[in-house]
Amino acid sequence: MKKFFVSLAAIIIFLWITDRLGGQLMMQCLSHTNAKAEVKIENMVKKVNDDVVLMGTSRCAYHYVPSIIMDSINASVYNGGISASDNIYSHYILLNLMLLHHTPKVVCLELMSNDFKNAGDPFDKITYFAPYFGHSKSADSVYIEAGTYWRYELSKLYRFNSKGIEALAGLFVNHRYGEDNGFFKILGNRDNSMTLRSESKDIETDTLKLKYIQRFINTCKEKGIKLVFTISPKYSIVSPTYYIPLKILAEQNKIPILDYHSIGLFHDKPEYFKNNAHLLEEGAKMYSSIFASDLKRLMEQ
Repeated sequence: MKKFFVSLAAIIIFLWITDRLGGQLMMQCLSHTNAKAEVKIENMVKKVNDDVVLMGTSRCAYHYVPSIIMDSINASVYNGGISASDNIYSHYILLNLMLLHHTPKVVCLELMSNDFKNAGDPFDKITYFAPYFGHSKSADSVYIEAGTYWRYELSKLYRFNSKGIEALAGLFVNHRYGEDNGFFKILGNRDNSMTLRSESKDIETDTLKLKYIQRFINTCKEKGIKLVFTISPKYSIVSPTYYIPLKILAEQNKIPILDYHSIGLFHDKPEYFKNNAHLLEEGAKMYSSIFASDLKRLMEQ
């Protein structure tokens, strides 16, 4: 029996050492990888120091060209949009991680129905940010909400279960070609089968997501950050009431909201879109010019 417990202890110690060393090696990998999403997250957590920071998912990542916006507002801009990061839980984590080293003057948060509707596993993509678990109590509160806190507390190597392979691949292949301060044009050609479709009016609101949007607002207010909500163009039709939950929050908190989807911006320019949700480079540049003009007006108020 004694031999069994000695062997068990040896195995546990071996696994603990392997986990700790593996976690440290993967953190070094994040510091040197050229994988796009991992580089952007690392920049947001440790390096970004721009006046204006854009946040959101792929619609942020592919729609806002910092060089065009900077020319208009005369301030530095970083596109911190993380593709496939899904919803407000990811944005809230990333905001708190960024605030550990930098407080921008303005944060523009690209929102969509996924940020307030009840759909799928709402915490699925927060694993993207797990390598930075333990840095911020506010960020870590989302893992508590999701019920996964103990996993990341127990294992440092497990924190890389979502993006570890991509980070390793980025050591050998550079995916950062054509970067414009966090902006990368979307690759591929237009989907020629795309049609102007109507989106469902029946959305079940997720009250917990709305609470986290409110927490995002409160954090920005506490830090003296001017927050702007944005909804960039989509090649789809929605009613004026589609984004009501977001607009109510914006009105209650006196947050300006720039909604280009409901008004049908670029519905007469299908060639600007790769698909119903994303703009091609030409569309992104044109949109960035329009957005920059509106943002400049808000910053001067």
